[in-house]
Amino acid sequence: MLIFPTKPSGARVLTLAVLLSAGFSASAQTSVDSTPPAVVVTAARVAQLQTDALPHTTIITSDDIRNSQADDLLSLLRHEAGIEFSQNGGPGQMTSLFMRGARPNETLILVDGVPVRRQGLSAAPALEQILPEQIDHIEIVRGNVSAIYGSGAIGGVVQIFTKQGGGKPALNGSIEAGSRGTLKVTGGVSGKADDTRYALSVTHFKTDGFSANNTTQYPNENPDKDGDRNSSFSANVSHEWSKGNEFGLRAYANDGKTSFDGDGFGAPTDINTGRSKQQSLALFSRNNFSQDWTSNVTLSQTATRTRNTSIATNGYDVSDAGDTSFLQWTNEISLAPDWTVNAGVDAAREKIDTFADYGFGASTADYARSTSSVFAGLNGKRDAHHIQVNLRHDSVEGTGSDTTGYLGYGFALTPSVKLVASTSTAFNAPTLVQFFDPLYGNRNLKAERSQSHELGVQYAADTSLLRATWFDTKTRDQLGYDPTTYQTINVDRASNRGLELSASGRLAETDLHASLTLQDPKDDTTNQRLIRRAKTLGSVSASRAFGAWRVGGDLQYTGERPDNGRTLDAYWLANLNARYAITRQLSLFGRIDNLFNRDYQTVYGFNQPPRGVFAGLSWQQ
Repeated sequence: MLIFPTKPSGARVLTLAVLLSAGFSASAQTSVDSTPPAVVVTAARVAQLQTDALPHTTIITSDDIRNSQADDLLSLLRHEAGIEFSQNGGPGQMTSLFMRGARPNETLILVDGVPVRRQGLSAAPALEQILPEQIDHIEIVRGNVSAIYGSGAIGGVVQIFTKQGGGKPALNGSIEAGSRGTLKVTGGVSGKADDTRYALSVTHFKTDGFSANNTTQYPNENPDKDGDRNSSFSANVSHEWSKGNEFGLRAYANDGKTSFDGDGFGAPTDINTGRSKQQSLALFSRNNFSQDWTSNVTLSQTATRTRNTSIATNGYDVSDAGDTSFLQWTNEISLAPDWTVNAGVDAAREKIDTFADYGFGASTADYARSTSSVFAGLNGKRDAHHIQVNLRHDSVEGTGSDTTGYLGYGFALTPSVKLVASTSTAFNAPTLVQFFDPLYGNRNLKAERSQSHELGVQYAADTSLLRATWFDTKTRDQLGYDPTTYQTINVDRASNRGLELSASGRLAETDLHASLTLQDPKDDTTNQRLIRRAKTLGSVSASRAFGAWRVGGDLQYTGERPDNGRTLDAYWLANLNARYAITRQLSLFGRIDNLFNRDYQTVYGFNQPPRGVFAGLSWQQ
């Protein structure tokens, strides 16, 4: 990751993105590629070409993941349009994701279609503990899609697909080591035997880390190293018992152990440790009842466990255990070759157990609630016209019910150029702790409501795909915090208006990706910009094969951001990576992060990783 010493401008990023986009467009006229068109399912809850998706949708493919050598989920997502992070240090440290300026609990994270969220004060899962080795690909849908997925999708949806298996039985493994005592070991097996598919992947990661505490800003915190240990696995097995009818099991879990620094109120002798567990188990059945009707039923159990302990004069021990039982039934009915209806129901039972001991007596509590939903959608094309309509009704115990909608329209000016417009509504229910907790909770809370409008243009030809989207989102009854009563309250109104650009393609045998976000996320109550959100985000990445070598790199820009009365400086980051194929099965790889070893922050008082050099060996049968 590279940081330029001079303060760059958003205009410079815009110029770079435009030049790259022009290059993609020009190359598309002459490039020849046998790669099949990408298919997505998240944008409309039905399978469709990525170029047909009306919401702004991008894909991080399995090749992208392998070539990037990313060490965690954050490194994969941070180059995508509209996405930025704040993190209290390096690997394993607490992380918040902002998509289109939305709060972390306003973006929905799915793993193989199952929501993964916590029911504490923040509904965001521990993204910092999700490792790329268990991921096959990722689909990112931006904007209000509550009409498709329900609560928590104001900013959009990030859906992670784990490895599924297929083909001849094969083993794979890799080992990587590098700076700050980092070691990662991965092993897996996948394949298909008769009508049974299977895949298993296991990863162990550890790093000694560095001191996340900035001693100049927070001189009283412990300057010790903040390390991380993480064990993750995913498993998928399914059996096709007759043509078009399949049942199976999916499992995913991670277990992270971290040491962390406080936010300036501790002492040099404090020892802070945290542990985070996430696991999901799902049984599913996919059935083709007829040529035109496909039904999917999924029964899942998701568990999240979090515990933070501080050994200090004013130490504490706090933990929570959340469980969600979730039933999904979806149906896809083909009305005509280009027209599809999807409809279904969701039902969930959520609960959480909490424990807190701040040195003056321990307290425990447990809360639970039920939710139910019914939804339907229509997606189709006729000549140059493309329409998507979604409606959904959600009932959340305690906070009432809500109906959300999405209406999208696309018009093909030419076979390569399409205009897109949409309007949508969304909502976000308070978590169990925000609603029920006797100290922080408030039984009078209302769900957040949001409305969004979008206009866009898309260019698609051969390997090139360019998308520009103007969006305007307003949210009311936002969940805030009253420091005088310590309660969660509905107080804020927020909005964000801006332009997103994403581009991918091939130029001179080089794979290129670029993104640019120009936005204005602000609290309309105070007319101040939302904390830790930049007005300008941009990235460029390139990768090219030279015989047995593949060399790549990426460059990212994040503008300055406010942080509780302070300003976080703008920064440029870059990574370099290379891979050498020793044989068809064996390859050597390496990367350099923060090449010029510059300092930057995403949260005031917390350092980000210095330069890191990493190398490894991978083998695939």
